[in-house]
Amino acid sequence: MTGSPTDFLKGVVGKRVVVRLASGVDYRGVLSCLDGYMNIALEQTEEHVNGAVTNRYGDAFIRGNNVLYISAAEPL
Repeated sequence: MTGSPTDFLKGVVGKRVVVRLASGVDYRGVLSCLDGYMNIALEQTEEHVNGAVTNRYGDAFIRGNNVLYISAAEPL
């Protein structure tokens, strides 16, 4: 896939993503929305620590300054 990071982010809104935090914790869920500061709202969220599910949340909000990266959980 080619394009800018903005194109990628627009393309994954409404799809399953993996959000890796600087602490190494992963959050997996459906990307509801995000803003220019990379603040992220997820739905159907699971928290993964060392590959194991530790918590399940309906909705989650992640502050952008904690985000290391966002990746698509499914092929685009």
